[in-house]
Amino acid sequence: MLTFIAVIICYLIGSLSSATILSKILNTPDPRKEGSGNAGATNVLRTAGKKIAAYTVIGDAAKGIIAIIIARILGVHGAALALLLFIVVLGHIFPVFFKFKGGKGVATALGSMLALNPIIALASIIVWVVIAYITRYASLASIIAIIANVVFSIAFGYADIAFPLLLTAILIVWKHKANIERLIAGKESKIKIKM
Repeated sequence: MLTFIAVIICYLIGSLSSATILSKILNTPDPRKEGSGNAGATNVLRTAGKKIAAYTVIGDAAKGIIAIIIARILGVHGAALALLLFIVVLGHIFPVFFKFKGGKGVATALGSMLALNPIIALASIIVWVVIAYITRYASLASIIAIIANVVFSIAFGYADIAFPLLLTAILIVWKHKANIERLIAGKESKIKIKM
């Protein structure tokens, strides 16, 4: 029963789209209707600037952290907790409060991972930063970092959480399918900062 309650709570917290909420509060373009149409930090960076994008990343990561902490308080641990990470990301991608049109889940996944296993999360964040810095492709950095989550879980001896992390990675990579097609075609946009 507690696990079911945790599932509902995690999904609802995940459904709080930082990009969409901030656009309404700060009167900036709705990311679902501008740019790529994605309610995530990269699109916010392009449509509203780096300050709002930073707020978006913080908000998306924070809701992941909060959801996992609440689940821990409710007594959820181990693989079940990792499965709730997937649920939070599912809520972010398909938010019930915003007509199921959300972001791609990377910041929320890494935020959730910080609460679940800080070592794996920090290693994956470093991977994201390095790939983004070298290539200037946020999408490529995101895909590689989220796959790194799974690899690190096994390499660091946390194989019990690897399967839920794999499910999360598959979902996030699927959400990046258009980005992958553009990367292959050499048409993917690089990170550009709007002042």
